[in-house]
This record gives sequence, structure tokens and C-alpha cells, in this order.
Amino acid sequence: MLLTLDLNDARPLHEQVAAAVRRAIGEGHYAPGDRLPPARDLATALGINPNTVLRALRELRDEGLLEFRRGRGVSVATRADARALLRERTRELLEEARRHGYRREDLIAILEELA
Repeated sequence: MLLTLDLNDARPLHEQVAAAVRRAIGEGHYAPGDRLPPARDLATALGINPNTVLRALRELRDEGLLEFRRGRGVSVATRADARALLRERTRELLEEARRHGYRREDLIAILEELA
């Protein structure tokens, strides 16, 4: 899994890790049932504390995207919620729009034009 963190991003690291894993699942890099690398390996690859990665993975478990199984590690839930990915992308779009001076209402108008 190729995860990257943006050190200029104001979001906490665990939120960035969670967002990166959501994207990887949503983009099909991981399918339901696939195992993720151990948290320690992810932390080493990202250069962050393993507890930060575990916090992100627990958040994704609570959202229903991941399953923790004793002795088997962490895997993508068999019924991973695609809505969670859409919510994350929408949140990112809202943040990007705010940086460019657009309001929520402006985005809604743009979406209505596209529909």
C-alpha cells in the first residue's frame, strides 16, 4: 500500500492516515476481505508512531470499513461502506473549496448544475 502524508496538512496525522486508507479502499487497491499490512509496518513506512496508525485503524473499524481479527490482523470489511469514502472525499472537496473562497452553498449550486 502506498500511503503518503502531507506535512503541510493541518489535520492530525491519524486523520490523514485514516483518509489515505479510505482512499486506497475506495480506489480498489484493497477489496473486501483483503488484509492490510501490520500497523507497525505502516508506521515505519510513514515515519510515524505505531499508536498513531492504530488510532486511525480503530477509527476506520468504528466506521465499519475495517475488521480486526485476533491472530489474523486487520482486513477490509466484507461489507465496507462506500458511503464512508464518499463522505471523506466530500469533506476534502469542502476544504479545498474553502481555501479557494467558495462556500458550501456555492458547491451545492455547482453540483445541481452538473446533475
